[in-house]
Amino acid sequence: MTKTISIILLVLLVLIQFGLWAGGSSIGSYYELKQAVAEQREENLRNIARNNVLFAEIKDLKTGKEAIEERARNELGMIREGEIFYRVVE
Repeated sequence: MTKTISIILLVLLVLIQFGLWAGGSSIGSYYELKQAVAEQREENLRNIARNNVLFAEIKDLKTGKEAIEERARNELGMIREGEIFYRVVE
């Protein structure tokens, strides 16, 4: 009787250990998930920083005329009335 119980307990111990080291919820899976979470946090921080820059630019475009003027000059090549535009070509 005790031999049977010992064998059953040993089999259960082996199954538990197998699940811990090689199963779907194993220690290796835990470390892989931990690494994925760390990478996602880094990406989130980069996205937050980028979003802050974009929000500042949106605020500047809504409130300030300098940003609109700068974009018009750089992207559209516009100049003010009465200004002289010189293009230097090397």
